[in-house]
Amino acid sequence: MDFQLLMFLAGGLIVGLVGGAFLRKRFVEGHKANIKSQAKQIIETAIFEAGQIKKEGLLKSKEDAYKQKQAAQEEISKEKQDLKAELDLLVQKKSQLKKEWESFDKRQSDLEKHSNNLKQHEEELSEKSKEIDLIIGKQRYELEKISGISQGEAKKLLMDSLESEARMEAAKRLVRIENEMKMQADRKGKNILALAISRYAGDYVADKTVSMVPLPNDEMKGRIIGREGRNIRAIEAATGIDIIIDDTPEAVILSGFNPVRREVARLALLQLINDGRIHPARIEEVVEKVTKELEVVIREAGEQATFDVGAHGVHVELINILGRLKYRTSYGQNVLQHSLEVAFLCGIMAAELGIDVKMAKRAGLLHDIGKAVDHEVEGSHAIIGRDLAKKYGEPEEVVYAIGAHHEDQQPQSVLDILVQSADALSGARPGARKEMLQSYVKRLEDLEAIACSFDGVEKSYAIQAGRDLRIIVDSQKIKDGAATLLSQDIAKAIEEKLTYPGQIRVTVIRETRAVQYAK
Repeated sequence: MDFQLLMFLAGGLIVGLVGGAFLRKRFVEGHKANIKSQAKQIIETAIFEAGQIKKEGLLKSKEDAYKQKQAAQEEISKEKQDLKAELDLLVQKKSQLKKEWESFDKRQSDLEKHSNNLKQHEEELSEKSKEIDLIIGKQRYELEKISGISQGEAKKLLMDSLESEARMEAAKRLVRIENEMKMQADRKGKNILALAISRYAGDYVADKTVSMVPLPNDEMKGRIIGREGRNIRAIEAATGIDIIIDDTPEAVILSGFNPVRREVARLALLQLINDGRIHPARIEEVVEKVTKELEVVIREAGEQATFDVGAHGVHVELINILGRLKYRTSYGQNVLQHSLEVAFLCGIMAAELGIDVKMAKRAGLLHDIGKAVDHEVEGSHAIIGRDLAKKYGEPEEVVYAIGAHHEDQQPQSVLDILVQSADALSGARPGARKEMLQSYVKRLEDLEAIACSFDGVEKSYAIQAGRDLRIIVDSQKIKDGAATLLSQDIAKAIEEKLTYPGQIRVTVIRETRAVQYAK
């Protein structure tokens, strides 16, 4: 039973498998036919659409070609019109050029006629010029024969006469202009100088360097000298100053070119005398102590000077150098006091002239800074001071004014002239400085010698301490107009050859005397 069932099931399974395969085959064949049908339909549709696209493309290309043809025809038409307009313009220009050419031919013909006429006139003028030259030559010959001088000599006489007249006229005009300018310049200058002097009146006349140390008694000289001179040698070695002990009662003399060292020696010697203990070890101790104290005094003096003037920002080294001027004198005048006076005078005059007052005061204060080290550095104190100011960062105008205050370099600005003027005012006023008798007399002799070296000068006299030079000239050689030129030449020669404070007035005196005797 079971076997039959199994056989039945197996037969059913086989029949099912065979039927399924048959059905599957029929389904596949039907699907293939359907696919072929769809593919055929798609191909036919594509062929139809391609034909439509081809027709539309042909229509569009024909339409574009037509449009391009129309645009090309329009452009060709426009170019034809432009060419026609240019052709008309060329025809018009050709006609105009033809007319101008005809006019040019006519003008050329006229110019040829004028040229021929000018040549004819030139020939006539040339002949007339030759005739005139002959006449002038004859007249010149006759004139030379009558006058007895040649043409060159006559020209020289005429030029000399014209030159003399021109010089006389120039001298007269120069005198007139100078008189007018002097009236204005003197009035303005005197007002400024008078105001500056009246507003700053120094309370000193001359500061003399103390080189003599008083002693309580003559026995102190022996103690200063010491056993076998060891004390005096120790003092000289420590200070660099020579001590002169002579017959002067109760005093010793200090000699040295460095004023600061001389002051150290003076103060140290005074302390040793007051203390009473004088021996080499004590001397070195006191000199060192006094040196440090004096450095403080010098710095304070420099700081006080810059504070009084209002010069801020000055370099510390420059302040120390400025303080050293407290112990420096020039012709008996204390240089630090002189510098302060110059600074104040510069400030007053700068305020009147409307320029920078602070800068003027700064230049005036530092103008003699080189004198503090001129015994240590070669060169004039103006150039040394200029280099110091430049080294320590002073403004350029101050540096140049320092170098130019004695004309070691040419002044270039109003500040340079102000410092020169203030320096002359401070140093040249009565009592400010003392001068050696020999150099004073020599300067007066040089003044008179310079004046007498000029042609036409008979006598010269230096008066008013050399500030006024009177010159008497020969009235036959020097005319009125030439006297002005002579005074200028002498003044210029004095400026070039002499060094002097302030200014020197040169006065030329020309007089004509008629003398007769009644018998």
